[in-house]
Amino acid sequence: MFTDYVKIIVKSGDGGNGAVSFRREKYVAAGGPDGGDGGKGGDVYFFVNPDANTLIDFRYKKKFKAENGKNGEGGHRYGKSGEDLHIGVPIGTIIKDAATQEVLADLSQKGQEELVLAGGRGGKGNSHFATSTRQAPRFAIDGEKGIEKELILELKLLADVGLIGFPNVGKSTFLARTTSATPKIADYHFTTLEPNLGVVKSKAGESFVIADIPGIIEGASEGTGLGLQFLRHIERTRLLLHVIDVSGIEGRNPVEDFYTINTELKKYSEKLAKRKQIIVANKIDSMQDSSLYEELEKVAQKENLEIYKISAVTGEGVDTLLNRVTEVLKELPREELVEVKQHKIYTLEEEEPFTIKREDGIWVVDGIAVQKLMRRVNLEDNESLYYFQKCLDELGVNEKLKKMGVKEGDTVRVVDWELEWYD
Repeated sequence: MFTDYVKIIVKSGDGGNGAVSFRREKYVAAGGPDGGDGGKGGDVYFFVNPDANTLIDFRYKKKFKAENGKNGEGGHRYGKSGEDLHIGVPIGTIIKDAATQEVLADLSQKGQEELVLAGGRGGKGNSHFATSTRQAPRFAIDGEKGIEKELILELKLLADVGLIGFPNVGKSTFLARTTSATPKIADYHFTTLEPNLGVVKSKAGESFVIADIPGIIEGASEGTGLGLQFLRHIERTRLLLHVIDVSGIEGRNPVEDFYTINTELKKYSEKLAKRKQIIVANKIDSMQDSSLYEELEKVAQKENLEIYKISAVTGEGVDTLLNRVTEVLKELPREELVEVKQHKIYTLEEEEPFTIKREDGIWVVDGIAVQKLMRRVNLEDNESLYYFQKCLDELGVNEKLKKMGVKEGDTVRVVDWELEWYD
């Protein structure tokens, strides 16, 4: 089964917690703090797997998680970092944020690997918080939580040439004749369900990859049938061969077919509609009315497009067409058709440091900086509580609460800990 679009959930590893520990050895009356730091959580990478050609494996496994970092220990022993997670995908895979549709990475090069989710940092042990006035800190920092995201994996075939046209116009027959690909060929009036790839080797020894894109039908750009799934595969091709049936056997109008397909391309993507295109007038071996081809030829002249007459069944005209395709490809540069403005790596710093809102008469303080602060507070220790208040001041939380109208006696919930406000 060919699978080219899946959603998965990916989570980077949690950082390990810092340790609260004090040196305890024989002949040492009052050893200082020696809590070690927690290990960093594992990162999540995506890489090009040369042995994969579909996303089918992701239909059965939807959740992926990197390893957590280990907790720190006494004696300044640091926790081990979690193992990074490396997820292999076929070449041509685009990774998007499912919530924002932002393209995070475009894996279109052999050997390419991209970091997408950074693991949580390990917490610091209490040895970091010793000062001249605080010689025995009884608190440490818990590790940061990993980042969890729903991602879209979308596979776009990497081909130089794309065959487009209505179902049953002879694309599969053309592919079978010109390459070693073996697509299913029959008198289908519905679209093939899977794209087919083949390598064309010219007589001069040059080669290029050609893709039989399943038949586009009217309404494809709005998602009719499997239209949108197939249109995405055309995006990466440099040249389009528009195969049109000029035999007249099935009562098709070649001119109408030409404009219908191009209308769908334009609706889907303006850039795709401007892609270099050659018209391939197929089935001339059974052509009943030459006027159908002549009308199509006039359209080609009007649209300033090249047109070639062929028979995919007998091979007539095929070599001439392939020689011209080889020449055209030499003139067409490869380009990145997916814009990745800047490769994005998710980290916790992207969030607001803190937020304050009023819920049911209670002031609720939350956010990444406040959560980080709560992880280092020992609510049973007065020294730790003093440190907590000092940090809230430095973050600007107390000042913001005053500006928002907090009054003496109001309840303030910091993450999940409630306290009473006083000046």
